[in-house]
Amino acid sequence: MSGQSILASDWNPKAAADKVLAGLVKISAPVVKGAHDAEMAIVNGKAYIVYEANDKEPGESAAWHYVYAALSVVDVKTGAVEKIIPFARSGQEYENEALPPGACFVPRIIQKDTTTLRCYFASEDPGKRQAQTWHIDFDMKRVMFINRIFRTKLTTSAGTFDMQPKYFHEDAARQGFPLPAADFGFYIFDSFKRWDGKTYVVLNNYIAGQNALATLNDGMDTFTVIGHYNEPCKPKMTESAVNRLPDGTWMAICRQEGGNNNYLITTSTDGRTWSRGTHRDHVKTGSYSKPTFDCINGVYYLGWQDAAAVNGANRSVFNVDVSIDGKTWERKYRFETEKSFQYPVFREYQGNVYLAVTQGDYSDSRKERIMFGQLE
Repeated sequence: MSGQSILASDWNPKAAADKVLAGLVKISAPVVKGAHDAEMAIVNGKAYIVYEANDKEPGESAAWHYVYAALSVVDVKTGAVEKIIPFARSGQEYENEALPPGACFVPRIIQKDTTTLRCYFASEDPGKRQAQTWHIDFDMKRVMFINRIFRTKLTTSAGTFDMQPKYFHEDAARQGFPLPAADFGFYIFDSFKRWDGKTYVVLNNYIAGQNALATLNDGMDTFTVIGHYNEPCKPKMTESAVNRLPDGTWMAICRQEGGNNNYLITTSTDGRTWSRGTHRDHVKTGSYSKPTFDCINGVYYLGWQDAAAVNGANRSVFNVDVSIDGKTWERKYRFETEKSFQYPVFREYQGNVYLAVTQGDYSDSRKERIMFGQLE
């Protein structure tokens, strides 16, 4: 089927996207003024959506101590929000630990077992300390967090450490990475994907311009770096999404910070050694924002922010292209809205595909709330 058209000849990407936009519902709390960077797990008819939020102003910043991590529990069929639980904020005290002052940033979520979800988040205070990634568990039956947090670990070529930016940077530097270190900006990014019985993620330091493919251990408390991919370094590559093509090749689409801002794509045969990032003809007008790269029911979905803008609104155009082989692509959705459509996450559940996405109405960033809906 390689090279063959997936979509009907009269398929209209914008009309298809407009239907999705019309069905989105807000799932962040009314008190929230700024929200961003959601991820979700869907279990037993419930979407568990984590995101960063604040109650003071639109947008987000690692320097804002009032940015916290929250979880919304949403009924998949109705879109009704059943519960909203902030679970990590500056200085919060748990049974076994207290978080230091700082923003709680970029939460991630994965199903741990039949009754438990595991949530990760970064606690950071730029220029004052090393950021630290933590994890906490959520009991789905009791609909509550277990009130204990733990330091997530990072394994590199030098050993196992607390999951902090300096160890990630030192590992890349040993392999020739030339850019300076940063004490924050280190996050679990594209996650969590299963191949050959293992769970994979992308690790990213947005500030330093670092990317790496990594695995998560069975205990879900340690990430192990497999291979870094950062070339050409200038302009920086960051915030990538990864998948494996039918021939086993790894492919990552990377946000480019600088240059022409269009996305760069790198490939690898083993996940350890990667090619230099280059442009591809099917992604021509990209802009600096998080991409997505999923494989759903045998079809690859590549999502990327377009530099085009609706009435000048930030991140207001987002394309989703589909392919069978990862080589020939067709446009399935083109989201165009002044509310923005940025940092989406897509999840398949019982034959349907659902999404969570950042939107806003009035601020320059358009990072004001998290929306949930059905893609298809």
